[in-house]
Amino acid sequence: LDVLDAIRTRPQPPAVILVTGHGNESLVASALRRGADDYLAKDSALTELLPQILERVRRGRELRKALAEAEQDLVRAERLAAVGEMTVTLHHEINNPLMAAFADVELLLSDPGARPEALKQGLEDIRQALRRIRDIVQRIGELREIRSKDYLRGVRMVDLERKDYEVSLLQRGTALLHLPDEDLVRIVSLLLRGAGFQVERCQSVTDLQASASRIGVTAVVIAGGASTPGAHPLGGFVAQDDREYLLVALVAGDGTAATAAGADHVVPLPFDPGTFTAEIVRRLSPA
Repeated sequence: LDVLDAIRTRPQPPAVILVTGHGNESLVASALRRGADDYLAKDSALTELLPQILERVRRGRELRKALAEAEQDLVRAERLAAVGEMTVTLHHEINNPLMAAFADVELLLSDPGARPEALKQGLEDIRQALRRIRDIVQRIGELREIRSKDYLRGVRMVDLERKDYEVSLLQRGTALLHLPDEDLVRIVSLLLRGAGFQVERCQSVTDLQASASRIGVTAVVIAGGASTPGAHPLGGFVAQDDREYLLVALVAGDGTAATAAGADHVVPLPFDPGTFTAEIVRRLSPA
């Protein structure tokens, strides 16, 4: 275990499969908690199971790598979109009072002998325009959540007038997650929230089973297609026949067993983040 700890401290640690001849459950549990990817007992099945375990670990590492890259792409795309919307907003909101102030300045400079009343009115108009710009900048600085609205066809801008930032523009209900991988949870949650779902994570199948029947739950996302012999294809989750939610199984490999167990929609791993929520939303939309 000390060797395992040392390995896990490396910047890019390799996968670790514990092979033990003791079959000590506490030792295995401790190794898994410290970051071991899997374990095997030294018995007659070792030579048969080792290739399967190696392939499962390899697929897991590739999946985590793909998820990390997808998350970076999503964050980058969201940042670029936010920059674009803010640029449109600044151009629209600030450009108008700024141009008005410039026009007043040009008028005053072009007529040095203007009457005091006209001079005073021009300066007052400039002050009002600058105050409007100040207020816009202040509202932008107070934003805690960015909501956008249509500006022109195909162009969106930040909505500075909204006060109900806590209310989502889309309400697609609650999506429950029960996924073992933290990276997978993070990327799926990000995608579902972006599609208008409220996302809750269930720590156990028992919690998921109890929460799935709640009013407002429209989607349940679980890890399916376990490759371990005898394992339940939906991780032990039993879908209700009269359910009102969409059951989505994320499957590494063949999804036939997950579909037979009741999954409404099977998503192969690794998936394309750009299309992940499209089919879920389509299936939930009224015909």
